[in-house]
Amino acid sequence: MKFTKMHGCGNDYIYVNGFEEDIDNPNEMAEKVSHVRFGIGSDGMVVIHPSDVADFKMKMYNADGSEGAMCGNAIRCVGKYVYDNKMTDKTNITVETKAGIKILELNVNDGKVDTVRVDMGAPILKPALIPVKFDGEDMINQPLCVNDKKYMVTCVSMGNPHCVTFVEDTKALDLEHIGPMFENHEVFPDRVNTEFVQVIDRQTVNMRVWERGSGETWACGTGACACVMACILNGHTDDRVTVHLVGGDLYIEYDREKNTIFMTGPAVVVCNGDFIV
Repeated sequence: MKFTKMHGCGNDYIYVNGFEEDIDNPNEMAEKVSHVRFGIGSDGMVVIHPSDVADFKMKMYNADGSEGAMCGNAIRCVGKYVYDNKMTDKTNITVETKAGIKILELNVNDGKVDTVRVDMGAPILKPALIPVKFDGEDMINQPLCVNDKKYMVTCVSMGNPHCVTFVEDTKALDLEHIGPMFENHEVFPDRVNTEFVQVIDRQTVNMRVWERGSGETWACGTGACACVMACILNGHTDDRVTVHLVGGDLYIEYDREKNTIFMTGPAVVVCNGDFIV
């Protein structure tokens, strides 16, 4: 199976051209290729397919083989993959995902895509649609007991569920310990991605993320969008925010008039190769 390993701010996936490759069990294959010792090593696998409703379709799988709805860093890399491999000559493309059709603006430098701006759509705050078990209209700055400690959390969906909590120092977190407890908490029926956010000023935050099915990743595009939405809802930042992640920076903009979030960030090729099935 031919593959390309790519990353967006260190959030790395194995990309496969579904126009040419036929994978019998992508869930199992994602688990194999993601393994850091017996596979290639990655946060998961993305397969690029034809689409009946958009220019391309993206299917993404986490490192544990579970299928995800959407990944902001991965979709930027999809844009770079299809343009750099001459599958399209357009610099504005649409990509079908399980979280809906996303619009990508490809920023090209010397014939290659450098960065990508993605219209990530409207944030979802209704608990039943996130989903989170909560009786109120929205779960903004609400207490959640995790491992006998109370956290104030804000829950947002960007096509997949996110739980955002604010901390004094992201570097001091024992994420390997606390991350799984958030991910598998009983209030999240589909598990959850958790963002731990340190507010620096009204335009800047630090963020670490624990992703369901993958553990700590160096970046999460949908998580950065959820993080900024939570910051705005709690009065911590303005509508344009630079999110510092372990693997790099993402620039997030909330358009109040359109009620949509835009994400801009890099897309980078690591290597190409053949994986022996």
